Amino acid sequence: MGLRHRTAIPAGCALSWPGRPRYLVSSEPVNSRQMEYWLNRILFCSSEVHPFCKTGGLGDLSGSLPTALKQLGEDIRIILPAYPSALAKSVNVRQVSSLKLTGASQQVHLLETKMPGTDVPVYLVDCREAFDRAGDLYVDEHGQDWPDNARRFCLFSRAIVELAMNRATMRWKPHIVHCNDWQTGLVPALLSRERARPGVVFSIHNLGYQGDFSWDQFEELSLPQQLWAFDSMEHYDRFLFIKGGLSHADRLITVSPTYAEEIKTEAYGCGLHPLLQYRAERLTGILNGIDERLWDPRTDPALVRNYSVDELADKYANKRALQKELGLVRSARKVLISHIGRLTDQKGTDLILDIIPDLMKMDGVQLVLLGSGDRSLERAFRKASRKYPRKLTVRVGYDEELAHRIEAGSDIFLMPSRYEPCGLNQMYSMRYGTIPVVRLTGGLADTVVNADESTLADGSATGFGFTELSARALLESVTDALQVYRQFPELWRTLMVSAMSRDFGWRQSGARYLELYGTVRRRKRTRRSRV
Repeated sequence: MGLRHRTAIPAGCALSWPGRPRYLVSSEPVNSRQMEYWLNRILFCSSEVHPFCKTGGLGDLSGSLPTALKQLGEDIRIILPAYPSALAKSVNVRQVSSLKLTGASQQVHLLETKMPGTDVPVYLVDCREAFDRAGDLYVDEHGQDWPDNARRFCLFSRAIVELAMNRATMRWKPHIVHCNDWQTGLVPALLSRERARPGVVFSIHNLGYQGDFSWDQFEELSLPQQLWAFDSMEHYDRFLFIKGGLSHADRLITVSPTYAEEIKTEAYGCGLHPLLQYRAERLTGILNGIDERLWDPRTDPALVRNYSVDELADKYANKRALQKELGLVRSARKVLISHIGRLTDQKGTDLILDIIPDLMKMDGVQLVLLGSGDRSLERAFRKASRKYPRKLTVRVGYDEELAHRIEAGSDIFLMPSRYEPCGLNQMYSMRYGTIPVVRLTGGLADTVVNADESTLADGSATGFGFTELSARALLESVTDALQVYRQFPELWRTLMVSAMSRDFGWRQSGARYLELYGTVRRRKRTRRSRV
């Protein structure tokens, strides 16, 4: 929708769609200037965006939320680093600006492409010395943090600020700068020093990752000395990128309502709970959605046979194909349990490791794991797979298409997280009729309806949950699920239908983001009117 032209909306029409109030209902035509007053220009800032690059849930959200907001009528643009993987997956790339940034030995180029299958602009910050390297986005081939991560994401943040302040010769200035996680935490702090800055929203996807650096690293970044302060980014003689967002953003978001409450407590606040308690009125939990175009068993091209809630028998063709692909015994009577995710203590994968001997003693149980992370956990799972061939398969790494086939072919999905800001795999699982067994924390508590006597009776249950953080509690919950699966097949089918019928799309969550953006813009207008 081109707002540079004075295109008029016909008289009597309302600027109204899901998530947007009926601001204008008038007998007079509405021109583009009036429209621009209500529409949001949003710069969405993320260190990873699917399908360009991804290590976890941040990449998934950053690929799907902007697309959903674009469909709701917003002028949203994405900015991310020009990693080799991002460049390889970009088409029709063109250079739109060059920036001279402190900390870069050469000019930094701003490249433009589009989100695949959409008209959402994507800006790639092309700085070879910072982002053109082999390995993971944040760690090297040995799993160690890149030693210059502070400099890399400081450069990225400075590029964001130049674009946000319309100093990148783009003739476009956002109303809202939406930052995500520690890699963009410096942006709100730098923008706080600018006059006539845009509104700033900061999303916390995982408080456990903070961008924690030393005084020496702070000095090397040539940042304003005022940022080394306890009410800014200094934290007990360390410099936390994430604290820049927590301290300086206009509004804070977590990716589930329960996690928003949990991080204000000492148990989940990772040392930052006093600050989050102080800013509690500016903290909101908005549940993540999923991209229902990519995660749809009816149309998913990765599956050997598509299926729906009305054709559940076809799900088992995917189970047999997955068993064959992974070298497991092929049988529809086997119970196939799976886990996909980072192999870390946060995800509770050590609890899964602890219950493997008990699971393998059970008749007809198979287990498959896909993921990478802690090297000691990787070795332990590989060792276990050698001990239980044809019953346990472990794939270290990540394979997007295999992940889809595992979700479709499994009966039960394990997600025993110590904490979980939102979690996506439990939602993917439910959409594919694979019943999750989860620890009821964060977004897992917000998305999975625990099977108990009442929820099983009224048909609302969608999974099995437990609260105690122990391998014993996980095993008991898995045992409960296996009992229902084997002894009450009609009840299990009801669970599958209920899970697959849940709406986890972005429509509702996107509307809440629009409301929050509107709140930030109104506050800024009010401040300007008082000056």
